[in-house]
Amino acid sequence: MRQVLTQELQDAHKYVKELAKGYGLDTFEVVFELVDYDEINEIAALGGFPTRYPHWRFGMEYDYLNKGYTWGLQKIYELVINTNPCYAYLQTGNEIVDQKLVMAHVYGHCDFFKNNLWFSKTNRKMLDEMANHASKIRSYQDRYGVDVVENFVDVCCSIDNLIDFYSQFVDKKSFDPSAVVADPGDGIHRFASKGYMEKYLNPKSYIEEQEEKIKADAEKARKFPPQPEKDILKFLIDYAPLEHWQRDILSIIREEAYYFAPQGQTKIMNEGWASYWHSFLMTNHILRDSEVIDYADHHSGTLGSRPGQINPYKLGIELYRDIEDRWNRGKFGKEYEECDDSNEKKHWDKKLGLGRQKIFEVRKVHNDVTFIDAYMNEEFCHQQKLFTYGFNRRTGQYEIVDRDWKKVKQQLLYALTNFGNPIIKVEDANFENRGELLLTHQHEGVDLEYEKAVETLRNLQMLWKRPVCIMTRYNSQTKILSFDGKEIHEKDA
Repeated sequence: MRQVLTQELQDAHKYVKELAKGYGLDTFEVVFELVDYDEINEIAALGGFPTRYPHWRFGMEYDYLNKGYTWGLQKIYELVINTNPCYAYLQTGNEIVDQKLVMAHVYGHCDFFKNNLWFSKTNRKMLDEMANHASKIRSYQDRYGVDVVENFVDVCCSIDNLIDFYSQFVDKKSFDPSAVVADPGDGIHRFASKGYMEKYLNPKSYIEEQEEKIKADAEKARKFPPQPEKDILKFLIDYAPLEHWQRDILSIIREEAYYFAPQGQTKIMNEGWASYWHSFLMTNHILRDSEVIDYADHHSGTLGSRPGQINPYKLGIELYRDIEDRWNRGKFGKEYEECDDSNEKKHWDKKLGLGRQKIFEVRKVHNDVTFIDAYMNEEFCHQQKLFTYGFNRRTGQYEIVDRDWKKVKQQLLYALTNFGNPIIKVEDANFENRGELLLTHQHEGVDLEYEKAVETLRNLQMLWKRPVCIMTRYNSQTKILSFDGKEIHEKDA
């Protein structure tokens, strides 16, 4: 049961809020609620929302979190929702130093939610929208049966990453597949000539060449969709032969996928920004002498290294600090880049003092991919001891594979692009003139995982009702995998 904040927590919140505002953090109103460990696990299992549509995976996530807490393997310290106002949760039983740390961390998140470009299109009233979604799906369960609806939700959730994460920032014209295409024989350009000069000024080969071009353009115009479509969920909502309730549920899953997308696109930046501010505010203003050891213990636990994987808190905060230091000292621009004296570059300091201004600018316009691409340099990688790791089956451990900073950066960018998911697009909704759905895989050097590809085709076929195919590359050969509702087929493209 949620409790009212104690006077001590209210005073701490007021102080943190004033500090955050004084340093330029711009947030929506922040509302803290006090809950016990069971409630915070339940809310976390629902993606941070107190109410979601009923589905078995939320129960599975709750069970995982609850066992982790019971066995002392994990503990949730902070949970905040990107809404207006921002709702955040404090867990009863935490030490006051932890509560103050969480408050400072939350204010960093809330500033990021409000001001980062990639969150600018999100629905700030998603708390109410989630409750509406839950009500709709429950009504469909009452009408069509729990198992029927839940099975359909399973299918939709299995493909909820087949969206275009950048589409909300692009204006697209709608396409009408029933549009009439002009006669391809029209529009041939002929040079004016006397009758006896016709075959010289407008030779047969010239006319035929134009006819072929016009026919090719007409075929391209008839193609449906006219351009490859990355937002596969939107395409299915518009054109798949779904019942009304199915279309509505798929729309719900898509809307929630787009709501959560910016959090995946900015995980490193967002956690780094919140960690930067909780660290700065705690060490410079909030901590009492008696709280320093507990704070250092918990802070170091959050930023600790994780062999074989990236810690977004650690990478984010260190890169912000590096940017701040470089812009304070003027370690950027043509003069600095062209300096060949390593000792001079090491002690470079123009005393510009632009660091704080720069990191606010960075947090406003970048996502993780552009953040890493623009600001992770050789010096930073060496300072942070960033390497590429691989799993050694012989020793059963992760080991350093490469120390080349460019390869480290390349591997990290690859993992962040499209959340590490394969890039799939709708190529043709009338493949081979049989109403089949053809998808294409944008091959980036890594083959599709066969079993996952097959399961995805199965689920897409349940929505499209006709065979679904995907063109991809296996072992340097272009292949087409297809599922007709009964069997998987494979052929050379």
